[in-house]
Amino acid sequence: MTIRVVSDLDQCRAIWEETIPPDAVTDLWEVRTCFQKHFHNRPYFIVAEEADRLCGLLPLSWIDECGCYGFFPGETWLGKTWLEQNKIVCTGNGGLRDLLSRCPSDYYLRYLSPVPDVPAGEKTVDEIGYLFLPPECDYDMANYLERFSRKSAKKILRELAAIESLGVAYRYDEIADFDVMVEMSLARFGNHSYFFDPRFRDSFRELARFLQKKGWLRFTTVLIKGEPAATDMGCIYRDIYTLLAGGTNSHYPGVAKLINFHHMEWACRERLKQVDFLCGNFNWKDLFHLTPRPLYLLTNIEEKAA
Repeated sequence: MTIRVVSDLDQCRAIWEETIPPDAVTDLWEVRTCFQKHFHNRPYFIVAEEADRLCGLLPLSWIDECGCYGFFPGETWLGKTWLEQNKIVCTGNGGLRDLLSRCPSDYYLRYLSPVPDVPAGEKTVDEIGYLFLPPECDYDMANYLERFSRKSAKKILRELAAIESLGVAYRYDEIADFDVMVEMSLARFGNHSYFFDPRFRDSFRELARFLQKKGWLRFTTVLIKGEPAATDMGCIYRDIYTLLAGGTNSHYPGVAKLINFHHMEWACRERLKQVDFLCGNFNWKDLFHLTPRPLYLLTNIEEKAA
């Protein structure tokens, strides 16, 4: 077995596309390069080969502002990478420890899908992702609501009805709503918004263009009395509906529940296999009895891991 480092972006692309199975939208090289174009982090792909066959890949980027390696492309929000379901490939003799041993500095690899070489007892959960699985309720929201106590189900439906009574309409697939989403997010969260960093905002705009070109983009905007009250950017890839980002108008408390319930209803009608609401510990995710999916962390930086 030989291990080498590749930093040429074109060579990295060829290795990535040969090695990473395109199961999720974040597995696609084109999605990753939407962020690479604006963050400009130097790739550092650690590649294991045996008998001229690629048997291991640890795709890293040096993140100068963090002083460590992160998972490619090293896009950061509040000092941590954002893209989820990051995959490390290690088969045959191209073991994880061999790959990590060739990393020349600190590394902080988050939102990892399970890595085979890590024993269950050594796995560190980074964050929990949340899924809605329409097949489990036979694509019927009435069946889904049976997961709740009768009191809880009535409360949720009453809250949704109260918002709808204000005069709700929906607008779909309007690309101009990208700016509406950004404005609402900045107004609500300020410098804690995803979009406060222009690199992140421009990466998302690039991503929206790519998804629209592929026919995968889905924008959903809730209008109350004609005014945007919530906007979500999502995509449909391989029957998985991923909600990537959103914004809400603080004048309409509870509208986030409404738009998320709407996503779930739509996914049932379209008979999709999964709705991925990503990580982030928001109260409504537990309240909605979503299915948890842990993502993992590998790091040699003790203070960050703690």
